[in-house]
Amino acid sequence: MNKELIINTDACYKQAEEKANHYFQSLYTQVQQKTYVKVLTEDIHLWKHNHIRHHSILSLFSRGKGKANASGYHSYIKWLNYTGKLDNYLNRSISYIFMRDLGKALNSPETESRIRNVVGSLKTHLISSATDRENDSEMFNMTALYRLAQKEGVESTFIWLINKLKNVSANIPTGMEAEHAQRKLIKIIAGVIMQEIEEMNGDVSPEERKYRLDKAIRLGFSYGLTYPFIDDLLDAKILTVEEEKQYANLIRTTLTTGIVPELGDWKGENAELIGYIHSELSEAFEYIKEHQRPETRNNFFEQSYVFFNSQEVDRKNDLAYPEYTNEELYIPVILKSASSRLIVRSVIGASEDEGFDSRTFFYGIYNQLADDFADMFDDMEEGAVTPYTYYLKYHDKRPDLINPFEMYWTVISNLIHHVYDSDQMTREVILDRAINGLKRFKERVGSGKYKEVMNLFASGNPTFNKLIQEMVRKADDVDFFDKLLRDHMITSLKNNRQGQEEFIENAKTIRSQINEVLDLTKPDKSPDSIIDAANYSLQGDGKRLRPIVTWFMGVNAYGLKSSELEPLLKSLEYMHTASLIFDDLPSQDNASLRRGRPTLHEVYNVSIAELTGLFLTQKAIWEQTTLDQFDSKVVLKLIQYSAQVTADMCRGQAMDLNSKGEQLSLDQLNNMCFYKTGLGFEASILMPAILANTSELEIEALKKFARHAGIAFQIKDDLLDVEGDTALLGKTVGKDSENNSSTFVSILGVDDAKKEMWENYCVAMESLHDVPRDTTFLKHFLDYIINRDK
Repeated sequence: MNKELIINTDACYKQAEEKANHYFQSLYTQVQQKTYVKVLTEDIHLWKHNHIRHHSILSLFSRGKGKANASGYHSYIKWLNYTGKLDNYLNRSISYIFMRDLGKALNSPETESRIRNVVGSLKTHLISSATDRENDSEMFNMTALYRLAQKEGVESTFIWLINKLKNVSANIPTGMEAEHAQRKLIKIIAGVIMQEIEEMNGDVSPEERKYRLDKAIRLGFSYGLTYPFIDDLLDAKILTVEEEKQYANLIRTTLTTGIVPELGDWKGENAELIGYIHSELSEAFEYIKEHQRPETRNNFFEQSYVFFNSQEVDRKNDLAYPEYTNEELYIPVILKSASSRLIVRSVIGASEDEGFDSRTFFYGIYNQLADDFADMFDDMEEGAVTPYTYYLKYHDKRPDLINPFEMYWTVISNLIHHVYDSDQMTREVILDRAINGLKRFKERVGSGKYKEVMNLFASGNPTFNKLIQEMVRKADDVDFFDKLLRDHMITSLKNNRQGQEEFIENAKTIRSQINEVLDLTKPDKSPDSIIDAANYSLQGDGKRLRPIVTWFMGVNAYGLKSSELEPLLKSLEYMHTASLIFDDLPSQDNASLRRGRPTLHEVYNVSIAELTGLFLTQKAIWEQTTLDQFDSKVVLKLIQYSAQVTADMCRGQAMDLNSKGEQLSLDQLNNMCFYKTGLGFEASILMPAILANTSELEIEALKKFARHAGIAFQIKDDLLDVEGDTALLGKTVGKDSENNSSTFVSILGVDDAKKEMWENYCVAMESLHDVPRDTTFLKHFLDYIINRDK
């Protein structure tokens, strides 16, 4: 097999190169003869009737409201629907995806029918979504995605994917953007899923559909990893020159032999990074190889090799070298842009489709030239060679160089008339896309810079350029859903990362402030073993989650003063620490480690531990009585609630102790966990709400959130007891099994416990829709709960 692959990869690259050269020569002839000018001038004059309109005075006042905005996602969809533009917007967007990602001819009756169905379903979903949501920033969220995964029966795959994406993001080195790596991965996964769905044609059983979607998600992730961990990594100049050579040789050997070489001793400063990447890519490669059919396996290897090798050829070009031929500039671009899309189909083991292969091969360079145009200044700054950067640098010294902007329009003309047979919808979509790209570029770089660029690239065809610039200024309705989704996704990922970072940093600050006020002072200097024991327990490395939640809710949600809340914060941590002391006792869980240190009864004795726990519960109530800046009736209500919570938590612990050795039902376990854990979270959320005299409706919504957040927290604890790291947790793993305790893992197993955690996560998130105030903190808190490693 290895020898056969070596022969095939070498031969297939030469064959692909010949095909790309033939395509290039055809385009070169059209550029030289400028045939695109007349053809596209006629196309644009036909096209513009649907895009340039005379606006009334009233419509001019509303035009600004219709501007696509990543943060105003739902508002824009509602505006499109209100103005009657949503159907055309979605039709061109979905048609473009069918043409670009699925390699379809838009004049096929079957494709037209599929597009109508997708547009109809998407429109219904978007209108419903835009109507239901008041907060535009919530569109891209885990709850909606998990609910979709549930509907398809691939929840476990979704959970697997989320964990993989989290790990990839955490291992993206400085110098590469984690959000863009995630976006590319998600885009590739979506592309593979679309290909698989098209292959299924709806004629499969639910079980078969579930199996194939699961496989498509895993294959999409496996292939998608090559973008951040091969393409982007080698472009980012993070590895040393020697490391780049080593790494490229590893990839080349894998593709030419079908076997991933052992990493061995990595001689370079990025050994840890390469070790992680090698492990992930090895696993991904083996998964792809395992799911290739024998009759399509070679096609996958060949396409992958063409993609990798063309990238390497292109990457080695040096902007300082002034003598590259046009062929050397464009043929690798044709090869890498075509093969990157052809792989998506080959990775799922789809049967050969001559029409798809042909259309995709000719189409690739169109997207690549559009992307290179948009990125030319960034590429120039990084010294990357693209047709645009090379032309910018050498156009005045090399009259033989092809103007890449002319090549771009030549490719468009060729696609419309020679590849897609002058199809009207194809012309509509491609010209929409081209004008939209120029509009976005102009907006990003500014009118002055844009004019400068156009004077250079369009200087050879002033009449045609004048027409293009008229379209850029005047044409409407050329925006696309995938661009809006892309912008929104990047914004959401960045905002989520920043929000999580701010939450963690703020939590650290608040935790530090809480730690400073927790220590108990002795009434005199005489020995006091109870206070010493209490301080020992309080000085452990606790997360202080409950008082942190209370601080955020009190200060950020209800506008209470931090100084006023201090007694309440201390009270919550005293109560929680007391519960842990009791929980660790030999008569209960018999734990030897807590918060990274020996438990209290191990350091002192059982009697002192019991008395200290009782002492702290009373100290907690005493702290609540000092909330003298609030109405006394409100404080009394708070104390009554606190006493009831303490009593109920004792019931929960009793239920836990009585369940040892017994197999609880899921309902019983949920109930027990609510009493043990959920009530603590409920108290931390509701106590500031009680002090703020909030409404009963809001209280009920917060209770629902707290119940399910608490259960999610407990399930995560149960999972960490099985999968966690003692050094990170600060307590011994495996105690639940040792104590014969009923846990979500013992009842459901690891996989179903994770599903149950995500179900509670989703219900908790959904309950926040009924809270009439900013709940951003609670969302980040919930994300922290299920993503923590301790």
